[in-house]
Amino acid sequence: MRMVPSSENKTPAFSTRDMWILTAAMAALLVASAVIFGVYVFAMAAMAYGVAIVIELAFAKWRKRPIDRGWMMTPLLLVLLVPPSAPLWLVAIGSGIGVFFGKMIFGGTGRYIFSPAAVGVLFVTVSFLAEMTTSWLDPVTGTLTIMTPVWALHLGELDHSIWTLMRGEVTGSTGETFRLGILVLGFLLIGLKVINWRIPLVYIGSVFVITGIGHLLVPETFVDPVMSLFVGTLFLGAFFLATDPTTTPSSSKGLIIYGMGLGAITVIIRTFSAFPEGVIFAVIIMNAVSGLIDNWHSEMEGEPA
Repeated sequence: MRMVPSSENKTPAFSTRDMWILTAAMAALLVASAVIFGVYVFAMAAMAYGVAIVIELAFAKWRKRPIDRGWMMTPLLLVLLVPPSAPLWLVAIGSGIGVFFGKMIFGGTGRYIFSPAAVGVLFVTVSFLAEMTTSWLDPVTGTLTIMTPVWALHLGELDHSIWTLMRGEVTGSTGETFRLGILVLGFLLIGLKVINWRIPLVYIGSVFVITGIGHLLVPETFVDPVMSLFVGTLFLGAFFLATDPTTTPSSSKGLIIYGMGLGAITVIIRTFSAFPEGVIFAVIIMNAVSGLIDNWHSEMEGEPA
């Protein structure tokens, strides 16, 4: 993985080259989502970027520095993580919270603790639950619904094939439904060494293994492990959200532990909580313990923490 240390605390971050590649990949998903859900998603992106740029420029002027080099990533990723019919005011709040409280108050790119996009999505999910759970657009009928594939699977009512779920003609967040595209772009990012392969593969593999063991032991509680991979934000979160080197452990073993933790928390929340999806919560929680994983690994290796 290409990493560039922060000048102040030596925290790893995506290089400028990697940021542009990631942004291009996310932009491709946005275009695909416009084909699936309609051009309204471009209005959402414009709103998210408008709010983000105002905040970025304000901080740049206050600090008398150039605008943060990671300005393009957070608003775009946030749009991909919210419903495709989310109100523009909700998108604005999510983008503002993510950029201001998730990134800039920590010093910007390479210095934040939590994924800024995850911070923004978590805030609007908790604060505006009704809007976040009633803005799911069915691309086939063009109507709004509260039922998504991940929720339908939880209820035992999923009637979509894996191919349908891969093509994206189902309800879900703006960027999650075109899973075939996510996988192609995700493996391209791995091949270009933009992201570390350990996080997405261990994350997805852990969800499969844990769900599979649970399904064998308690089939009435745990869902089908194969179908669990093709619903919700798992693929999008694994390749695009959880892989930010600023919020992940620095060692290879630490990344594996991190990925396993993401998988375990996602399965627990999906199975036992009132929320049908656990990806955002898992990323926030594992971001919080990322430093502890590094310290633990250093102690195990006999190195200073």
